[in-house]
Amino acid sequence: MVSEHDIQNAIRLELSKRGIQCFRINVGKVRMSDGRWFNTGAPKGFSDLFGFRPDGQIFFIEVKNEKGRVRPEQTKFMEIMKQRGALVGVARSVEDALGIVNGTRL
Repeated sequence: MVSEHDIQNAIRLELSKRGIQCFRINVGKVRMSDGRWFNTGAPKGFSDLFGFRPDGQIFFIEVKNEKGRVRPEQTKFMEIMKQRGALVGVARSVEDALGIVNGTRL
């Protein structure tokens, strides 16, 4: 089974080849060595990848492998972004991601 990390990297590489800006963001908290918590600042459910097409259209891609499940907070985030005009979807492959970015697979 291909890892979500490997799928993300393949998607980022392909989008970059096509001149499409794409960013990876980490969500959550990490305990620092001094015991303090560092919060990434992104809301729960924020998609794994987001970016802009050359025409300025924003997109959000939640990356899952073949067995990965979308959590409720991820579904909620994608629904809100879609309501605001973003292209959103779950990608289990580079092809899925291209469909989301092109607006042909939502």
